[in-house]
Amino acid sequence: MSLHALVNNPLQGTLISPFLSDLSWCSRSSVVPLPSSLKPWGLAQDSQAFLAGPISNSEGDLLFLLDSSASVSHYEFSRVKDFVWDLLQPFTFGPRDVQTSIIHISTTPTMEFPFDQYLTSSTLKKAIGATQQLMGDTNTGKALSYAKEKLFSREAGARPDVPKVLVWVTDGFSSDDISEPTRLLKDMGVTVFIVSTGRGNFMELSAAASQPSEKHLHFVDVDDLPIISQELRDGILANRLHATDVTSSSFRLMWPKLLSQESGYYTLEYTPVADVGRKRTQQVSGAVTSLVLSDLEPETTYEVALIPESNVHYFPPQTTRVTTLAGKTGMPNAMKLKLTSHSYLFAILPEEISPVQVLISESGPRSFHVSWAPLLDSVLSYRVLYGPLPGNAVTELQVDGSHNSTVVEQLAPNTTYLVTVTAIYKSGKEKSLSAKACTQEGERGSTLRCPQRVACA
Repeated sequence: MSLHALVNNPLQGTLISPFLSDLSWCSRSSVVPLPSSLKPWGLAQDSQAFLAGPISNSEGDLLFLLDSSASVSHYEFSRVKDFVWDLLQPFTFGPRDVQTSIIHISTTPTMEFPFDQYLTSSTLKKAIGATQQLMGDTNTGKALSYAKEKLFSREAGARPDVPKVLVWVTDGFSSDDISEPTRLLKDMGVTVFIVSTGRGNFMELSAAASQPSEKHLHFVDVDDLPIISQELRDGILANRLHATDVTSSSFRLMWPKLLSQESGYYTLEYTPVADVGRKRTQQVSGAVTSLVLSDLEPETTYEVALIPESNVHYFPPQTTRVTTLAGKTGMPNAMKLKLTSHSYLFAILPEEISPVQVLISESGPRSFHVSWAPLLDSVLSYRVLYGPLPGNAVTELQVDGSHNSTVVEQLAPNTTYLVTVTAIYKSGKEKSLSAKACTQEGERGSTLRCPQRVACA
């Protein structure tokens, strides 16, 4: 499925000190191990698992923007080519996997080959090895604008609805402006990684990279590029829709934070590949980055699509395929307590199931009533977030855990709102569910049950 974002490898990570506002005085940055305590969520704990075999099911267009100007030596350019192949080597290439291309930064930007030309590892490795440095000026801004065109061009072999990732390798200098082209790229949903092998301006490159910059910007000497290959590869893979905790009847979906409660929501579709007529669809709050799908069939492959619906930026849909396991997988909601060296007790833990329903009622022009169920003793409190769609404002209400309803007031007439109810459990866990609510034009109240429920986990 898709390409995007970043999981740091504790053995091969790089850290950029936050107090360095300008690295122009530095010929090369220090590469230091990333502490394991800073390793974020994402893929499997052992990212070296990717080295066990080819990486498939990672659909996306991956574009390398390489400094091919005279400011880079022939030796440096050859090392960068080695880095590109090292980064790409584990991927599987093809129309439903990764497609890649190279654009040269020079006086005039040039595409080395289209995305769909080399779809096997052997032909791609040969093409990268045969890539020749062009020399000329370092017109990076012009090359970034050219990259934006090619990333969405069918003539260049790009696909319309797959994630787009740009990896820009630079010696840190540019003869023209880069701020506007990189802003436009990111506005179009492109994830921008920057690898600086020279004396780059940290503030300028930090603004140009996708956010958070500490996960998308790397300063490293050209001879140390292999150190960040695994980390960057993990980053590209982690910023995509993927599944974890797969059982015979459920799995957890995880994806990068693309939206927020204020900027939009997701449409989630999942379908058994062998029975497309059983497609299920639900909406998910923009504040959520993971969701458990349950009540699934064992040994069944599901096609999953996550479609970001944003009021601010365009983000392409992300898809993946997940196959459930065979048979039963045990007691996911049980805790095994050891009594003696040979005996155990299974204690059923209370499930964090509330809320499973959100009801909008008594809707008027300026207010509506929100209620939810079930009401559980294990809930400490509820957090109710609401905001207009589309819109950038969100308001929060706190409700005691002994109550399961509240009235939302001071609203705009004839307006659609997204309401998210989050149960905060005494265990520290949270579970959310959202619904759309519509205020009325007139003064008479009515009971509304919005047609689509927005599920959260």
